[in-house]
Amino acid sequence: MKNYIYRNLFTKGDIGYAYYKVLYDKEGMANDFKCLEANDVYHQFVAASAGQIIGKTLSESGAETASLIERFKSIASAGGGEDFHFLCEASGRRYRVTAITPRVGYLAALFVGQSAPGGELSDFEEQMKVILEATTEGIYVVDTNGYCVLCNSSCLRLLGYSRPEELIGKDMNKIMHHHHFGQPTDFVNDIIDRLFSNKAKHAEHEVFLRKDGTYFYAEYNSYPYFHDGKVKGAVITFSDITGRMTVEHELKESERSKTVLLENLPGMAYRCKFDPDWTMEFVSQGCYELTGYRPESILNNREVSYGEIIKAEFRKPIWEKRNSIIGTTEKFREEYIIVTATGDEKWVLEQGQLVYDADGEVVAVEGLIIDITDQKNKQKEIEYLSYHDHLTGLYNRIYFDQIRKKFDSPEYLPLSLIVGDINGLKLLNDALGHQEGDALIIRTANVLKSCCQKDHVLARTGGDEFSILMPKTDSYRANAMLKRIRRACDEYNKQIRNEVFHINLAIGFATKTQPNEPYSKIRKIAEDYMYKRKLLERKSSHSAIISSIKSTVYARSQETEEHAERMQHLSRLVGLRLGLSEVELDELSLLAALHDIGKVGIDDNILKKPGQLTAEEWIEMKKHPEIGYRIAMASPELMSIANYILCHHERWDGKGYPQGLKGKQIPLFSRIISIIDAYDAMTEDRPYRSALTHDEALEEIKINAGTQFDPEAARIFIEVMNNEFGKKK
Repeated sequence: MKNYIYRNLFTKGDIGYAYYKVLYDKEGMANDFKCLEANDVYHQFVAASAGQIIGKTLSESGAETASLIERFKSIASAGGGEDFHFLCEASGRRYRVTAITPRVGYLAALFVGQSAPGGELSDFEEQMKVILEATTEGIYVVDTNGYCVLCNSSCLRLLGYSRPEELIGKDMNKIMHHHHFGQPTDFVNDIIDRLFSNKAKHAEHEVFLRKDGTYFYAEYNSYPYFHDGKVKGAVITFSDITGRMTVEHELKESERSKTVLLENLPGMAYRCKFDPDWTMEFVSQGCYELTGYRPESILNNREVSYGEIIKAEFRKPIWEKRNSIIGTTEKFREEYIIVTATGDEKWVLEQGQLVYDADGEVVAVEGLIIDITDQKNKQKEIEYLSYHDHLTGLYNRIYFDQIRKKFDSPEYLPLSLIVGDINGLKLLNDALGHQEGDALIIRTANVLKSCCQKDHVLARTGGDEFSILMPKTDSYRANAMLKRIRRACDEYNKQIRNEVFHINLAIGFATKTQPNEPYSKIRKIAEDYMYKRKLLERKSSHSAIISSIKSTVYARSQETEEHAERMQHLSRLVGLRLGLSEVELDELSLLAALHDIGKVGIDDNILKKPGQLTAEEWIEMKKHPEIGYRIAMASPELMSIANYILCHHERWDGKGYPQGLKGKQIPLFSRIISIIDAYDAMTEDRPYRSALTHDEALEEIKINAGTQFDPEAARIFIEVMNNEFGKKK
């Protein structure tokens, strides 16, 4: 409704109105004014129709406007407003002109005819008030002393007043109580000071105080107000920008949050053109850490394009993947390698999506690229551990079974399989410990690896078992491979003096020639072949290992081969006295020779210590019967004496080790060997004591009969030894 009234005032009143756009020259100075809007009174003023005025400049209206143009230039340059008188030569009338610059680059002018001075000015002022009321901006006018002489309704509303009388005639410095973030200033006085310097002022984010004490942020403009060429005061226009500032603050916070987020993202956020070069329009600060290139080097392909950083083999597949999702909202996710500025290769994961314009055309790609090199390396490590034997580095059973399924197809026929098993590994583990057993497994793996070709698959498929798959290999070539492995083992063994550490491998093979022939059948044939070889080779293998273990014990401890021979001789004499059979005599003799075989697993520093052992060393030394037991149980030839070896340090009174057996719980052969061993030890020199005489040793045995020794066995031994010693004398 108000707009309708205002429009009628301008179209039907007797005040001329025109609205101009300021035109500037190259130096930025106002030089003409283009009419954008005007009423009929203005048309009469310039004696022209609307078609001749609207869109035309003042200079195009005729020479009589030259003085008007000059006054308008002055007002446009200074800003604000001015009253002046102007004689229009075309109409012959004198006008009072009020011109203001409502905003930069524009000028509004009112023309009031003065042919009948008297009531004209009053009408003009009333119509000016109507114009002031039409704007939502607060407007007030102050004189040169800072007192309010005019204000509009928007000014009252924004400042919280209800009547003009509350402001008009009042010192605006006191009324407004202007603060700038809590710091009081003489706000209006500052404006007045500028007026006398003929300076306008524009400011944002000023704080205006309302009547009720609350405040708001304002944007204001102040212009000098002239009359007859003199400064009469100032026109101040202002608006509440609190809402705008809140939005601006939220936008800044949003931008700040986005910036912080982008700077702290792992990797590089980007926006690029949809082209094969990946022409980057934006990259985050993570660009340098990811690629080794500064952001400015990559943006718009200044030094290098991101497409060039991608490893060549990945460029085409990724480009094709991007093209495949055009027209969809599908996100793409790709893993590929980039080459950094230093030449290093990195695995990256790119996740992004296409950006479309209003016509559905692809205009950009946005996404995130992160470094996944560590994850890839860990993944490879996990895959390696999943498919490789940790001890030998060969493939394991899991991988072998998977690849076997691949090779078990017609295209790989004939398919040959070799299986091998290390002889005597358990015996070696029990005798020398798993460290030595593991070393033998590794040596065997290396020998087998040296025999394999590139297309062969070698795997450790069990504790002491190896398997080799040979695609497109017939039985003739498989048999040749078998012989090659045997020769390689023999060549290796020639370099190793101690037979304990020889590679003794039982191997067999089989070949699949028909597609419908089950793999399980082929494996059974190969294993049967291997087991036959194992049975043939096992006895000699174990005998060699036992012989080597005995030699090792003699070399590492204070025991000698002569000690073993004396033990065997004395045990046979006692056995004959007890009426043992020949088989039992052989077992007793074997026990006499190997009762201390477990010492092969005891530390050299303990075995060869010249003085007495400490309590901790004795604990280790007492483990040798159990070690000897495990060694004997691992060998069929020694299994019958395993329990005797375990018990040969038990005592008649139950205070022995390792089980604390008592009396006849201890096997007879163990009781006999403990007496013979004690006698031989007492009659031999030791670094920490001299040997006892024959009689002294027998006396010790007699004294300890019934506690350490079986009294009956001790008695018989003493009798046998006295007879034997008497014969020698």
